[in-house]
Amino acid sequence: KDRLEKMKNFALEELHKMQLESLQKFGVDFENWMSEKKLRQEGILEEALSYLAEAKCTYENDDAVWFCSSKFGDEKDRVLIKSDGNPTYFVPDIAYHLTKYQRGFDTMIDVLGPDHHGYVPRLKAAIQALGLDVNKLEVVYLQHVNLFSGGKQVKMSKRAGKIVTMDEVIDEVGKDAARYFFIDRRPSSHLNFDLELAKSASNENPVYYIQYAHARISSIRKKAKKAKINLKNFDTKLLRKLTLNEETEP
Repeated sequence: KDRLEKMKNFALEELHKMQLESLQKFGVDFENWMSEKKLRQEGILEEALSYLAEAKCTYENDDAVWFCSSKFGDEKDRVLIKSDGNPTYFVPDIAYHLTKYQRGFDTMIDVLGPDHHGYVPRLKAAIQALGLDVNKLEVVYLQHVNLFSGGKQVKMSKRAGKIVTMDEVIDEVGKDAARYFFIDRRPSSHLNFDLELAKSASNENPVYYIQYAHARISSIRKKAKKAKINLKNFDTKLLRKLTLNEETEP
């Protein structure tokens, strides 16, 4: 048992380390991480359940403890503690959101998959039952990303272990291109990520076009500095006077 626990902890630490490295490689840094294990160890689950009970928002039925979420707009009540005495996965989520409010955040953003729309009403119900401001919660739904290479969709399968990691995408197209294409669509819209387009050095690739424009602007700034021209007071409306092809084309 001890060996299994050590193996489990080792695997969790290594996976967490891999996630951190991938995020940093992508240019995303998280200041705080909260594990479910910590919620359990610090008794936050029991604290959340106690608050709900004190608010008279729980009841027992069929040897289980239920949350009367239907009072707060959910389609039906939800089980908190199963008949075997174990909490459902909903309880740690309630506890986690309780800590978000306790830590004093003004806005709490939940990023969920497209198949989790039905989960939000019960979560908002729990927040209201705890006497907290539900308007502080913002939910963002992320749609799936389809990778394309050579004009064909890259097929992936979790069962077969055939996946493409974020690291592999960054290694192939670069961080700038990866970041641009991921924010080029609304989170709720499907994204077809064309790896060949992201790597191409042509005006069809928006990242290349932006980088080229940046290089041109940097060159202008250097020339202006050399000529002792102050660009801080430059009137950008004057750019509209550039109408000739040789003035506007790259």
